[in-house]
Amino acid sequence: MTNILEFALDKIDADLHFLMARLREMLEETGEKERARRLPFVGDEPVSVRDAGDVAALTLAFQLLNLIEENASAQARRQREEGQGLLREPGLWGQNLRQLVELGLSPQAIADGLAEVRVEPVLTAHPTEAKPADVLGQQRQLYLLLVRRENQMWTPSEQEDIGDEIKATLERIWRTSKFLQKKPGIADERQNALHYLRNVFPEVLPWLDARLRHAWVEAGLDPQLLGERMPELRFGNWIGGDRDGHPLVTGEVTRETLTEFRKAALDVHREKLTRLAKQLPLSDLIQPAPESLREALGKMRERLGEDAGRVAARFPGEPWRQFVHEMIAWLEHYASPRELIADLGVLTQSLEEIGAGRLARTSVLPVVRAVKTFGFHLAALDVRQNSKFHDHALAQLLSAAGIDGAGFPDWDEARRRALLDAELRSARPLAPVGASVGEQADKTLAALRALAQYRDAHGLDGLGSLIVSMTRNVSDLLVVYLLAREVGLARMTPQGLVCDMPVVPLFETLEDLEAAPRILEGFIDHPVTKASLAAMRARGDGQVEVMLGYSDSCKDGGILASQWAVRRAQEKITGALKSHGQSIRFFHGRGGTVSRGAGPMHRFLEALPHGSLSGHVRVTEQGETITQKFANRITATYNLELMLAGVAATTMRHRFAPPPRDEELGVIIDRLAASSRDAYRKLLAEDGFIDYFAEATPIDALEVAHIGSRPARRTGRRSLEDLRAIPWVFSWNQSRHYLPGWYGLGTALEALSQSDEQAFQHVKEEAQRDPFLRYVMKNVESAVASTALDIVAQYANLVGDAAVREKIFGLVAAEHRRTLAMIEQIFGEPLSERRPRMWRTLRLRDEGLRAVHAFQINVLREWRMCKGEGDVAGENAILPSVLLSLNAVASGLRTTG
Repeated sequence: MTNILEFALDKIDADLHFLMARLREMLEETGEKERARRLPFVGDEPVSVRDAGDVAALTLAFQLLNLIEENASAQARRQREEGQGLLREPGLWGQNLRQLVELGLSPQAIADGLAEVRVEPVLTAHPTEAKPADVLGQQRQLYLLLVRRENQMWTPSEQEDIGDEIKATLERIWRTSKFLQKKPGIADERQNALHYLRNVFPEVLPWLDARLRHAWVEAGLDPQLLGERMPELRFGNWIGGDRDGHPLVTGEVTRETLTEFRKAALDVHREKLTRLAKQLPLSDLIQPAPESLREALGKMRERLGEDAGRVAARFPGEPWRQFVHEMIAWLEHYASPRELIADLGVLTQSLEEIGAGRLARTSVLPVVRAVKTFGFHLAALDVRQNSKFHDHALAQLLSAAGIDGAGFPDWDEARRRALLDAELRSARPLAPVGASVGEQADKTLAALRALAQYRDAHGLDGLGSLIVSMTRNVSDLLVVYLLAREVGLARMTPQGLVCDMPVVPLFETLEDLEAAPRILEGFIDHPVTKASLAAMRARGDGQVEVMLGYSDSCKDGGILASQWAVRRAQEKITGALKSHGQSIRFFHGRGGTVSRGAGPMHRFLEALPHGSLSGHVRVTEQGETITQKFANRITATYNLELMLAGVAATTMRHRFAPPPRDEELGVIIDRLAASSRDAYRKLLAEDGFIDYFAEATPIDALEVAHIGSRPARRTGRRSLEDLRAIPWVFSWNQSRHYLPGWYGLGTALEALSQSDEQAFQHVKEEAQRDPFLRYVMKNVESAVASTALDIVAQYANLVGDAAVREKIFGLVAAEHRRTLAMIEQIFGEPLSERRPRMWRTLRLRDEGLRAVHAFQINVLREWRMCKGEGDVAGENAILPSVLLSLNAVASGLRTTG
């Protein structure tokens, strides 16, 4: 392990020197010699920022370091696999299969378990990607060039050519705007998602399958037993469907998104079939086509008519290739992916009949896998809306129908339920088709109508879930059934009203997570839910889906209270639904930072409560994390394998291993969570805290930054409650507070150590063994280590009220020192010794970040001064520098929110 670590660190040094030297050369060659001298790592002078150009240079240097570290991690994994085999890499197939065998599971049980797994990453457009698409594209090119250098076959002159290509790519980035100059539209965000879904994931799929097969054999398992029992990988999408506080996501946008994704899916399959045809130029002069293929060709030619003749004329004597090209010609006419898979099955059978099973496995099977994964929709579209918006929409519909419902949003739950239960027994709509009855109702029905129209044209495969943000009661979910009935998305059957899409609660705040089991029990007992689940089971999927939010609960009560509330909710929800005979699928709404649920995927899965993982899981991938995890095929393969292998193995451990029994630890964490929550909320309630937040962080700049199509606030009200969790976290990170990721835990741990030494000792012991406690403590440790109190003090100096500044900064500083000391007590040694790789990456960035922070503080002060004086021209002149600094800090920290 030490040798691998040394290899990775040495590689970072070597690649950093190489790329930064190319950056320096490029700057010198473009007339920027003085600026080149101030570069980090290779400059002749100390790093400093004198103008926006220096900020841009530092931003590029940080981005290079990020690429270098990503590549070093990939190469270190390859080194480890080469020297120690596939069974050693944490979280991947090899290690997980080995552990399942050691657990005593039979090979048959493992193979059967794999077939029951379905993992669905869901791409969202939450505004946390600060870099323009053109810059992202050039960064992808840089990564490919960096990987190309790994090949030892290049001659010195060829290596020099690669260096020149790198300089050309660096120059393109240098001459391109480093920040988004206009707010990206939904179409821009959609195209970004389509890049990954079209160009990355389909190419990664065969690599994932191959790695599972290799690990299976290396684990000593029979390859015949594995066969085609591959875990299912699907993709979801929120872009064009997430309308929670996003007025630009209209019904037309939803319709366009469904259409574009369907077209892109067909393009993916067309490309794969075209490649397949080139791989099957088999001649019937060497092996006569079997009867099964001749019959299929005959049927296909009847369907195609004249087009079939043209295909046959192009490929005479090559029936296998002819059949594939006829599938291509018929592609847009297939009623469903299942029909295409059936024709691919005929192709497979015909190859096996002539003894060419290897060609079927290597050429046809990957196409089948792609069709099963992406269907004709690429990624299923979820539609999300806030429960309050639904309430107002229904109130408008009720009023239009002559029903006294104008006050519906404020009714108590009993009165709401009485009306909803009565209405849901009826098939009649509340308003005439096409009638305008109010803004919220019109917008809601337009979105649902787009889904119903897509269902009528193409079926349900491309439609995901109807997600209700801020679910507070059962009625919040039943309202959606009534709205869906208006457009025919819910329809009357002999079993009663049935909704064709699952209605999914999203529990976000601490109070809502606590109430979740009660709400769900009432929801699944409702006749419409029962009938809808039965219809879903008939289609092959009858799980109750529940979404859990990590961001708002952390914003609400701090990191430990949030993580513990989510865990407790999962335990209670799982128990409640199992007692009702229901299977559950959790949808984890994780963000890109610790305080929004992030953390190593395999550790996150290990930390889930026993029995909560059914084999099916959905997980959001948001903003910049999409780029970090999936920008290139090597990294994308690794991160998707972490998900697939982790979900499969954790599900089987939950199913076959006995649950851990440590009720004492649970009681202690209850105390810690409550204590840390109280300390966190006490800070938020301090007089002047909101003023401190507004002035000691760049929240005001973030609210005008063009980092996403969605507004920073849900309704536009200037309140902490209305502020989304993403800008809340983003602003604390930018100012190096990282406050939501650690504040309150130090106080809780210190109080426990002083009042109950035995309990504290138990926490210390379990932090090394208990997956949940270890996961949370290490994540907090990362956030504490990323905090820089001396930089925080510089941002605090932006606060105009000296008393507020001294009080709040004093509380933050004291809690940070307390938390750092307690975490070191928990783990027994400092971060620099336990996690040298992380410590090294923090140190590498330190000098450059300090220079950028100093620049940001200065331009923030000037910008705010212009705003306060009403100097619009000055304000507009300084804003680009402010925005540039946001991007630079985000690149240096490798995170936003």
